[in-house]
Parts: sequence; structure tokens; C-alpha cells
Amino acid sequence: MSLLENRTAVVTGGAQGIGFAIAREFVEAGARVVIGDLDLDAATAAAEKLGSREVARAVRSDVVVAKDWDALLAEAVEGFGSLDVVVNNAGITRDATMRTMTEEDFDLVIGVHLKGTWNGTRKASAIMRDAKRGAIVNISSLSGKVGMVGQTNYSAAKAGIVGLTKAAAKEMAHHGVRVNAIQPGLIRSAMTEAMPQKAWDQKMSEIPMGRPGEVGEIASVALFLASDMSSYMTGTVLEVTGGRFM
Repeated sequence: MSLLENRTAVVTGGAQGIGFAIAREFVEAGARVVIGDLDLDAATAAAEKLGSREVARAVRSDVVVAKDWDALLAEAVEGFGSLDVVVNNAGITRDATMRTMTEEDFDLVIGVHLKGTWNGTRKASAIMRDAKRGAIVNISSLSGKVGMVGQTNYSAAKAGIVGLTKAAAKEMAHHGVRVNAIQPGLIRSAMTEAMPQKAWDQKMSEIPMGRPGEVGEIASVALFLASDMSSYMTGTVLEVTGGRFM
């Protein structure tokens, strides 16, 4: 099934990891995709892997900057003819205990995750409400549900994304725009596999399914939320965690 045929999606942080997996899943489902990323070279390389410029394009974008969002969304509307799906995935970490975390690192993480998602949600909503349809998928984290040591900035931002998602969903429901979120757990990536073995083992012991998730397992849930398969869902938060902290 071509669940996203003739639709255009924007994916931030789409040059690698979960973001790239989502972009690839969307293209395979028939969508045209605009990859937004702070690293234009990486975003361009990612887009080229997905196909020609008729299928995927790259735009340098800092999600904290509203004008960058205007350019990113314009690429979808003017370049591909519509804006149907936005995935707010861009993110960073600056882990440290509260005692050692700098104010700059707190502000940076809150800015990228929370303000970036707010920018994306409000800018996309303004376009989608005119079309009376659209799907926004915000990437939160299990850290936003339970809190993680050394992540007061990240956990706060990811919890904030949940509240933002629910509030935006209520504002936009009567305009035909759906807003949902995903909370991934431990997902296998270059970053997580670089963890100290002790930390990895601790996290694995908390997962009833006994394994980490794969990026494709987040991408398939994003596809579900982006498509009409979830047409009666808005303001929801789907945990993709292998049962961890259920």
C-alpha cells in the first residue's frame, strides 16, 4: 500500500538515525520528502540516497530559527506542491548532572527540542489549516515520561513536547490537523552503542522484550501516525519502548 502517495512530508534531523529512517519509510510509502538538517552536506547526501530531486530534497535548517522554518516549509509547498506531514525529530543531548550542567547547555537542549518543535508545529499548522488536513508527528522520548539521571534538560524538553502536542492537538482538531507524539525507548544507534557497557546493560535489564529497538521500528510508527490509518487519533503519545517503564 502507498499510504502517503501524492503527499509531501518534512522531516527535521533527517540526515541520519531515526530521522533518516523515517524519511526513507515515507518515500517507500509514496511520499515526497524534504529533509531539514543543520548539516546541509549530510542532508544532501541523505536525500540523494532516497532518490532524485523529484522525490527528496535537502534544506539547511536550524529549528530554533523561525525564518529557517519558513524556508524549509516553502521547499515543500513550492517545490512539491503541498505540505501534508511534518515530523519534528531534530534533537541534541548535552548530558550532565544538575550540579555540573551549564546554563548554556540547558538552554541549548530546551531550545532545539522544545522551541524547535513549537516552531515546527505552529508554522506547519498555519499552512495545513488552510488545506483543512495534515499530520504532525513530534518525537518525544521515554526520558520525558520517567526522567533520566544527567538529563534534566533533555527530560524536561521531551516532557514539554508531550504537553505541547496535546495543547496543539486541541487547537487544531477542528481544522483537520492531527498532532501526535512518539516516545522512543532505547533505540540502537551509533550514539547508544557508544555507551559504557555498564550503562547499556542497566538499560537492557529494564526492557521486558529483552532487546533494543531499531530505527525502523520508530519509522513504522511515524508512518502510521502520518497516514490515514490513524485518521481518528490526535493528541496521543505512543510509547515504542519494548515495554520499558510501562
